[in-house]
Amino acid sequence: MTDSQHTTSVEVRDVVKSFGGVLALEHVNLEFRVGEVHALLGENGAGKTTLSNILAGIYREESGHIFIGGVERSFHNPAQAIEAGVGMVHQHFRLVNSMSVAENLHLGSPDTPKIVSQRLLIDRARAMMADIGLTVDPEAKIWQLSVGEQQRVEILRVLARGARVLILDEPTAVLTAKEARELFVVMRRLAEGGRTVVFISHKLNEVLEVSDRITVLRGGRHVITREGAGVTARELARLMTGDEAGIEVAHREVRGDDVLVLDGVSARNSRGVEALHGVSFSVRSGEILGIAGVSGNGQTELAEVVTGLRRSDSGRVSIDGAAVTNTSSRRITDLGVGHIPEDRIGVGMVASAPLKDNAVLRHYRDPELSTRRLLKRDRVVEFARSLVEVGRVQTRSVHMPAGQLSGGNQQRLVARRESLLASRLLVAAHPTRGLDVLASKQVQEAIIERRDAGCAVMMISDDLDEILAVSDRILVMYEGRVMGVFNRADYDRERIGLMMGGRTEATS
Repeated sequence: MTDSQHTTSVEVRDVVKSFGGVLALEHVNLEFRVGEVHALLGENGAGKTTLSNILAGIYREESGHIFIGGVERSFHNPAQAIEAGVGMVHQHFRLVNSMSVAENLHLGSPDTPKIVSQRLLIDRARAMMADIGLTVDPEAKIWQLSVGEQQRVEILRVLARGARVLILDEPTAVLTAKEARELFVVMRRLAEGGRTVVFISHKLNEVLEVSDRITVLRGGRHVITREGAGVTARELARLMTGDEAGIEVAHREVRGDDVLVLDGVSARNSRGVEALHGVSFSVRSGEILGIAGVSGNGQTELAEVVTGLRRSDSGRVSIDGAAVTNTSSRRITDLGVGHIPEDRIGVGMVASAPLKDNAVLRHYRDPELSTRRLLKRDRVVEFARSLVEVGRVQTRSVHMPAGQLSGGNQQRLVARRESLLASRLLVAAHPTRGLDVLASKQVQEAIIERRDAGCAVMMISDDLDEILAVSDRILVMYEGRVMGVFNRADYDRERIGLMMGGRTEATS
């Protein structure tokens, strides 16, 4: 298709949006075309989600103009956006877990008949899927589906309501590599069928793989829109951050003392199903042990057992020789253990509380910050400001609610707070998930600082590039079992991938 043949599906002209006097979008101009996958890149807080939420009817622009299919629109709610043909699939799914796929597809739809039966809903769901070209078992309950299948249901819900513009907000953040590849096939098929797919992501390799055109936002401003062909990841990183933003790590073979030791540990998940099966390994002082594996293979339960948030059924956990099996998280913290949790909002912080209170959430018993009964408020504010400065947390005030920070700044806050606790061991679970290039680099630097100070680090990540970049040794998990532990230099990507899929060289 030549430039003269391109048809614009969405045009954004001079759009401005602010929150609390801070500009989130500053006179942004761009367009999305019919039949393309258009990537929207930028650091956390660059304005990507704000722009998407305006197009999806969640926010309203303060000034400027939005054109959908050549017609000027200004949405007051998502229903108006859907009616105009714009739908958004959010990073956190909005499905009813106890309902079936067919029920979720019809929930809230104006086309759902007033009198229905399960058979009618299932038949209608199958017809929708055949028409759109996406398939999920319509009779399955949402909780029975994989994350990738749940995402397909979300996409089906949006497309079934007539969306011609589909906005995907960080769609691969919680997907396995295989699920991500399957999603890319779906995205290309939708674009080839005449829809517009807007792809918000921080994973530069994925953007390069699937996108026709790429737009970069920085600080709420439109930096560039260019064709995806010929661009490199380094160039995109530089456009996003003004820096190459790479990280160089000197890997080393560590022979320090064992800080964390697990011996035959088994534990169940929240559904009562055994998630860890006789897990044994150690983490040494002054090293990063990367835990590699596809999400859902026991990594979450492993982090929770080590940090005292989940009980084990059998086996032994020790820190610096002290038995801590099934002990309290407070005692484990007192042994010099920090924990960057997988769920930074639900576990790592209190979103409604001020930033200053979140800064001391795990330090409040320090005599410098409190008496036995009361917090020393001046010291708390001073501590919080110091943490914000050192952690490079971007905020207007330490008195603002922590939930108003961008995702990257929330993670910087939690990572720096936990690093201060971690004199002996730092447990970092998916520390850079959903973060942009610069924020990821800063969190990784905080982790490497702890390693270089002699701390043992257990880092869990489903991003294999991150594991290979940062770890000194790598442990691979599959279905709650240890498939192998090896020095970083001894294994390559293909061999790790085999183990992540449950295969060893002997069985491959």
